[in-house]
Amino acid sequence: MKRLTIITIGLAVYTLAIIITAPATLMDTALQRISQGKLRLVETQGTLWSGTGQLEIRDTSGRAGGAQSLAWHMQPASLLRGHLVYLLNLAQSTQPVTVTLSVSQVEITNADINLPATVLGLAIPKLAPLGLSGDLSLHVANLTFASDRMQGNTSLQWRDAGSAFTTVSPLGDYELTLNGDGATTHALLRTLQGPLKLDGKGTWANGDKPNFLATAQVPPQQQQQLDPLLRLIAVTRGAGSYELQLK
Repeated sequence: MKRLTIITIGLAVYTLAIIITAPATLMDTALQRISQGKLRLVETQGTLWSGTGQLEIRDTSGRAGGAQSLAWHMQPASLLRGHLVYLLNLAQSTQPVTVTLSVSQVEITNADINLPATVLGLAIPKLAPLGLSGDLSLHVANLTFASDRMQGNTSLQWRDAGSAFTTVSPLGDYELTLNGDGATTHALLRTLQGPLKLDGKGTWANGDKPNFLATAQVPPQQQQQLDPLLRLIAVTRGAGSYELQLK
């Protein structure tokens, strides 16, 4: 037993030494791999233990947008439990975000992050030409990623939604929720308020590409103003009715 204790303490000390001295650039390498290049950490300073940088969201071509200042600090007591716990402070976050790293998974808890709506065009290239505006609020209660599996829930609200292709402003307020049970991810889109009614849902097995179907309903008095915008991304299904599929 004493030998096992000594080995455990030795491994903890060795791991701690690596974290204290390893450059913060390794954070970017890990983040790039986990997000498949959609998230990058640039202008890093410090070490894996404690440091700062700029968190960027990137599209499929590598174009960056929505950069935010980020600072992190590792909680040393977590080493005794066999994983790493980090407290992250984002410039647009209302409270520190807790990120737990282990050999097999990444867990995010208590995240409330504000972003500009322009990042939607980076995440979904089909929306990029629309010149989207408004404010995004991302809330993550508890979310775990492991080997193309997602478990937990998150919600994204889009307030004062707008587009450069229409004079109707705001289009409305919307909410997208994602729920993962470990094998399947379920998505639900609903309208909170506004003249443009958006509703949609999608279900896909983790590891597959998302398949999401949404419908848009426009009141008669605003159909002429909104029709050019919706025709760019959706198919007309009747008077004031449109269908949009994202894959």
